[in-house]
Amino acid sequence: MNTINEISNVSRKVRSRTTQYEIELLQRSNLFITHFAHRLKRFLINERGDVPGWVLVVLMTTGLVTAIWTIAAPRLTAILRNSLDAMNGIR
Repeated sequence: MNTINEISNVSRKVRSRTTQYEIELLQRSNLFITHFAHRLKRFLINERGDVPGWVLVVLMTTGLVTAIWTIAAPRLTAILRNSLDAMNGIR
């Protein structure tokens, strides 16, 4: 009978420790989530973006593509025409 009481006492201690651990884990996770939500809110409120920078990037990219396309268009057209003519010759 003594052994059963000892096992029961050990079981209660383990459950008590587990419960304390679970409570501590929940408290820490709640603290982390609260901290993360606060930082996210602060970031979203303070974020204004860099619109002039993005406009500059888009304009420069468009200019480069237009310049390269203007220079390379005749050659690309010739390559495509030759490839299509070669494909027609296969039939």
